[in-house]
Amino acid sequence: MTAAASPETVLVLDFGAQYVQLIARKVREQQVYSEIVPHDTPVSELMARQPKGLILSGGPASVYEAGAPTVDPALFASGLPILGICYGQQLMAHLTGGTVSPGTEREYGHAELEVLEPEPLFSGLGSPLKVWMSHGDRVTAVPPGFRVLARSGNAPVAAMGDASRRLYGVQFHPEVHHTPDGNAILRHFLYDVCGCTGDWQPGSFIEQSVRELQERVGDKRVLCALSGGVDSSVVAALLRRAIGPQLTCMFIDHGLLRKHEAERICEVFGRMLGEQFVFVDASERFLSRLDGVLDPEAKRRIIGENFIRVFEEESAKLGQFDFIAHGTLYPDVIESGGGATATIKTHHNVGGLPADMKYENLEPLRRLFKDEVRQLGVQLGLPAEIVQRQPFPGPGLAVRVSGAVTPERLHIAREADAILQEELEAAGLTGAIAQCFAVLLDTRSVGVMGDGRTYSQPVVLRAVTTEDFMTADWFRMPHDVLARIATRIVNEVPGVNRVLYDVTTKPPGTIEWE
Repeated sequence: MTAAASPETVLVLDFGAQYVQLIARKVREQQVYSEIVPHDTPVSELMARQPKGLILSGGPASVYEAGAPTVDPALFASGLPILGICYGQQLMAHLTGGTVSPGTEREYGHAELEVLEPEPLFSGLGSPLKVWMSHGDRVTAVPPGFRVLARSGNAPVAAMGDASRRLYGVQFHPEVHHTPDGNAILRHFLYDVCGCTGDWQPGSFIEQSVRELQERVGDKRVLCALSGGVDSSVVAALLRRAIGPQLTCMFIDHGLLRKHEAERICEVFGRMLGEQFVFVDASERFLSRLDGVLDPEAKRRIIGENFIRVFEEESAKLGQFDFIAHGTLYPDVIESGGGATATIKTHHNVGGLPADMKYENLEPLRRLFKDEVRQLGVQLGLPAEIVQRQPFPGPGLAVRVSGAVTPERLHIAREADAILQEELEAAGLTGAIAQCFAVLLDTRSVGVMGDGRTYSQPVVLRAVTTEDFMTADWFRMPHDVLARIATRIVNEVPGVNRVLYDVTTKPPGTIEWE
């Protein structure tokens, strides 16, 4: 997505915030396009994007520490509307003449905000407001020209503003759902301060993206890496609309799929794409390359490289291709590292690709979130069975089998996962769950089966609810359903004698285990 594609763009400067992705996501929910950029992006580059405004994210540092992330103070004289959140407010105060000090007490969790001046951020919201705090430092004196807009029990400057320069800061986090009026506060900044009109809709992306793809591809051919998941399927549909017969979609079975997955994908896409769909069975190759590999990051790199090599070898039989298209999403890019955001895990189609590829990458969805992609899929006419399909990692069961990846261990994970899916569907729970799967652990536990001792492998079940896959909560599965799933797995899957249920949120965990 380029700046030209949406003239109303709000940029989020990333200072390493836990919630930076949510800020961008919440801005887009207000029909304003938003992107995350590194905090040290030069002011000239920011201005060249012609944003309607900037948001400075939170972060774990203290503004007065040596080496703390900062910005060019000229940013605050640029004329751009700016909202600082948590660390962002502290940095704004620090660089414009205010005072930031360590708090006498840290403030984490729910807090009550006393609104002193409602305009413009708190207009119509009343007082007090419930907000979510997560900070140790605090602003103790506002800079010249600023006024205190709100305060809390442990933050004398819970919000501040300079209306003449359109500079605002809040100590709390309006982007999280624990701040009930957070969306309204962000909307006031976007519409009342930045002057946005709300021209961003995921659907408007289709027309613009089709034009951009046509311009970039020209008369060349594109090979689409089709996994059968939502993301790559939407990419295929988008490319088919943009370049028609210049597209070939290749599905590679790497032997790491769920039960009956390859057969279903071939049936659906063979019917949809006809001769533009190509199936390749490369399962033996991938399993041989993964033999003895234990580290999950190494698995991802090996799988990413071998995907490309298979694509290169098989596509050579079909003629010349200049581009390869992937279903890379914005969360993939963010989690794979960049700016102040730490590398959580290398996505095989982002940081796991080889440097010497023959193809040029096409990633038309790399600035979209999952729910935006689902909306595109509906508008592109994809069937519900594809659009509503649960996410499945590109490396497949290789990252759901901890430790060694062998045919025997893959079989265990595959069968356990199939039982989980069957029972959840029978219980009518699949619609309430965003993602669920089984993980085979690289350890053993003692058990008793048939009056004899066992020393077998445990399986972990994971089921989560989420709106954007950047944060997630564990699904409160009914105990009778959980018991039925566990009983079936132990009884029906040889090599398993214990079933566990993961009740970790994201963060601190990720949705996948590896």
